[in-house]
Amino acid sequence: MAKLTALKARKVKHSRRTMYGESHGDEHGLVLLVQPTGAKSWVQRVTLRGKRIAMGLGGFPVVTLAEAREAALENRRMARKGVDPRNKARSTAPTFRTLAEAVIQRNARTWRDGVDSNTAKQWRTSLKTYADGKIGSMAVDAIETADVLRVLEPIWVEKHPTANQLRQRISVVMQRAIAEGHRKDDPAGKAIEQALAKVKHCTEHHDAIHYSQVGEAVRKMRGTKARAATKLMFEFLVLTAARGGEAAGATWDEVDLEAATWTVPAERMKAGREHRVPLSPRCVAILREAQALPRTKSKAKSPLIFPTPASNKNLKGLGYDATLHGFRSSFRDWVAEQTDAPREVAEAALAHVVKNAVEAAYARSDLFEKRRELMEKWAAFVAEGNPA
Repeated sequence: MAKLTALKARKVKHSRRTMYGESHGDEHGLVLLVQPTGAKSWVQRVTLRGKRIAMGLGGFPVVTLAEAREAALENRRMARKGVDPRNKARSTAPTFRTLAEAVIQRNARTWRDGVDSNTAKQWRTSLKTYADGKIGSMAVDAIETADVLRVLEPIWVEKHPTANQLRQRISVVMQRAIAEGHRKDDPAGKAIEQALAKVKHCTEHHDAIHYSQVGEAVRKMRGTKARAATKLMFEFLVLTAARGGEAAGATWDEVDLEAATWTVPAERMKAGREHRVPLSPRCVAILREAQALPRTKSKAKSPLIFPTPASNKNLKGLGYDATLHGFRSSFRDWVAEQTDAPREVAEAALAHVVKNAVEAAYARSDLFEKRRELMEKWAAFVAEGNPA
């Protein structure tokens, strides 16, 4: 169908071949509707989320061909992004992308490591990877349950933990939209799971190597071409059974070498409370080695003990299909199978929170001296498979 011209739009008349209005098409679904009475109006037909919709754009000649085309192009762009152009005149709601970032900024104030934390990065990465292309540009008041389903369904079964976490994050954004008065319901609420496939719950564990291989792993790491600080942190993490973030973020003011103690502040701990770590003689030696390492200008002012930390990639490079976090499991299995240490001592060494309320009420001690004895035994066990 040939596009309209301003002259044709002005001169075209109803042909009288029908008692209904006649359509004269243009671009982007724009149509000039001519009634038997001679009245002319602009109508646009677009596809919105798989459905055909029509909307009026005003009468001709009050709305010119150029003005109708401009509005039609904007409407089509909005529809392609999943935004209902019929709501644009009344909607003042922010886009999902904008509100999600605002939520991250607000919540980051309460996160232990702030706005540039791993938590914030994980939020941004998951939303950008899976949600942004489908609902990022949509106004939050235009998002429906069907839109959230389009985000979740492709990964709901294959990547269920990721999908479930993504649903929760979208829901948090929608809850914020409700609080700001942009909408009255949460299209990503728990009820949406009823419309998705049933997935059998399975606890996800970090891959770990058997404790009998830990000494070998440390020995192999020492022989790699990794940076000295990286190799030292690797062994330090293994011997302290610390989480990767705790070891990577360790600073010199947290360490008392004379007392052989590393005190991790509450803001850097998962449980949000201070944790004292007894350091074995080998751990103290590692820290003294780290003190003696030469530093580049860019690292000289860093308070970090290990400015180039170890990562899961280092472990993969050693030939182990495991994670750094998995060494905590290796340590816990070793305690259970190779020692007679009480469970509460092992749990305290891992900085696990006591969940039983009665047990927690009596667990007033951090069992520090008992843990020191246990960690020294662990260091000796690792060293047996790790000849210098």
